[in-house]
Amino acid sequence: MYRINKITLHPVVDFAAEELKKYLRMMMPECGEIFISAAPAAADGLRLGLMADFGLNTDEAKDPELDDILHIDTDGENGIIAGSNPRSVLLAVYRYLYENGCRWLFPGVEGECIPIRDVVPTQYHRMADCRYRGQCNEGAEYQSNMLEVIDFQPKLGMNVFMMEFDNPKVYYDCYFNANGNKANRPAEPITADAARQWKRQCEAELSKRGLQFHDMGHGWTAEPFGISSTNGWLREDDNPVPEEMRGYLAEVNGVRALWGGVALNTQFCMSNAEARTIVAKYIAEYACRHQNVDYLHVWLADSSGNHCECAHCRQKIPSDWYVMLLNEIDERLSEKGLATRIVFICYTDTTWAPETETIRNPDRFSMMLAAITRTYAACVPQQLPDTPLPRYRLNEPESFPQTVEEYILHAKQWKKAADVPTLVYEYHFWLHQYRDPGTLDFARLLHDDVKGYAAHGFDGLIQDGSQRSYFPTGYPFHAYAATLFDTNTDLDALREDYFRHAFGDIWQQVLDYFAAIGDAFDMKYLMDGADSPIGRFYSPAHAEKLRTVQQIADRYAPRFEEHRIMPMRAQTVSMRLLLLHLEYVRGLAQAWILKALGADQEAAAAFERFMESFGRHEYMLGTWFDQWMCYASLHRQLCEKDTCSRFD
Repeated sequence: MYRINKITLHPVVDFAAEELKKYLRMMMPECGEIFISAAPAAADGLRLGLMADFGLNTDEAKDPELDDILHIDTDGENGIIAGSNPRSVLLAVYRYLYENGCRWLFPGVEGECIPIRDVVPTQYHRMADCRYRGQCNEGAEYQSNMLEVIDFQPKLGMNVFMMEFDNPKVYYDCYFNANGNKANRPAEPITADAARQWKRQCEAELSKRGLQFHDMGHGWTAEPFGISSTNGWLREDDNPVPEEMRGYLAEVNGVRALWGGVALNTQFCMSNAEARTIVAKYIAEYACRHQNVDYLHVWLADSSGNHCECAHCRQKIPSDWYVMLLNEIDERLSEKGLATRIVFICYTDTTWAPETETIRNPDRFSMMLAAITRTYAACVPQQLPDTPLPRYRLNEPESFPQTVEEYILHAKQWKKAADVPTLVYEYHFWLHQYRDPGTLDFARLLHDDVKGYAAHGFDGLIQDGSQRSYFPTGYPFHAYAATLFDTNTDLDALREDYFRHAFGDIWQQVLDYFAAIGDAFDMKYLMDGADSPIGRFYSPAHAEKLRTVQQIADRYAPRFEEHRIMPMRAQTVSMRLLLLHLEYVRGLAQAWILKALGADQEAAAAFERFMESFGRHEYMLGTWFDQWMCYASLHRQLCEKDTCSRFD
């Protein structure tokens, strides 16, 4: 009889025990009840707890609270499932189940592949290669999906979830206002109070699993001055600026006002000591109210060309003023006795390292590189060029780096002023995932980028991207998660394992289909274009490759239809997504053929018709496909318009 004994008494270990019981009973439906006990002195049964409570060494971790070590040593009904911290215990439970054949292909119950079999003796020990393994909310959100994604994260060995903004209503609005799909479903606007409640629910679910909670980001340059940034990047000409606060706004082109009418994009006058104090006090008070936050991200405003041009601000570059603000925040947190960790960001203008200021308390801070203007047609290289960096030029966005190599060189300069842990904020699952319909090259890019960043000393990634990044499969996200945990992951073996579980006996044919689709669309072309003087995507030769998409879809469709119903529910769902992918690539190819031939207006019209038609599946595809994010991504290229008010 199976028994689970909790050696360590902790709420996350409690949850880990319940998860272990649930999946063991699913795997062995006739095994009978599995009893869970709090038994710190137990010497038998499946024992869950901290490695330290078993007398196991954790010296390989620099910080056992942050570094995840998984230790498993079982012989069937007895043995140890342990971790370096409570979260690691949960991760170890999922790894134990993985080693015994369980797979989670995508979020939700329908993504579970749970075999019916007895468990076997299992030995496993590993510390995750990257400390930070996670994602940040983005795209069109709805709450049941958010909860599924949070539940899914640790099953893949992930340990970080970030919730951007004090109130993430702007992302929920993208879904509930039917952005990108108004022809197929009515808008159902929500209130700011509803979004705030949902964020708190997400926080509770993160806490239940012991996941690192990273909070906030943009907004600090508006909210402390009584200016609401709840509506995100929406232009609000009627958004009132308190007159007593107007003097604290950045002066650009001789005017102190909301930048483009958007509070979230408005910087403040950082040379003004009173303004810095207002912001620092506000952030310290926020940290005091939100002590469940593990890492508080303090970013400046979004957008570019918006830093203060007053005579005082011109005396230093933005990163110097930024470091002065960070040091003051640290002082105020220390006064309150708060150990809240602060993350600052190398992003747009603060990509350039400070020239005069340094971080005074490195123990408080982590640095995050956000290479938002890099190309995704090439991966992060293992070696960097020895090239000089250009000097900072105030409010000249065209000077931002275009290669990831240049961004990394800037980050290395930052280390001289702030010798702190570093991580990366990436955008693969934002706009760029939709630019490889074959998905295999995209998964390889993710794998190579994680390895490349790790080679340069970055200790993990947080992805800014849609929570619904699993159409047509979850393989790219699996590649991302697996490589973060083990940078030496065998991607070919991982791909075969995923496709075998998702598609059963026809896994190789499905893989061949994706390879053919990827070759026809060509990720590098969709990412960066053809570099033609006639037009960015003008390439008649590529149009001929795109014409093969219809033939490829027609060739594979009968075989896929034959396997529409599969032995496991997760496989049947995977086949449903695959069949819808045939429609997706057929429609998308027609728009891209026109674009490649230089028929820009016809391509834009074809794309709009296609997205409206495919949008009729949005409710069905809700867990896996973000209609709005896909529309926003491809609209930038096929219609050459920015629908996100963000960088490309």
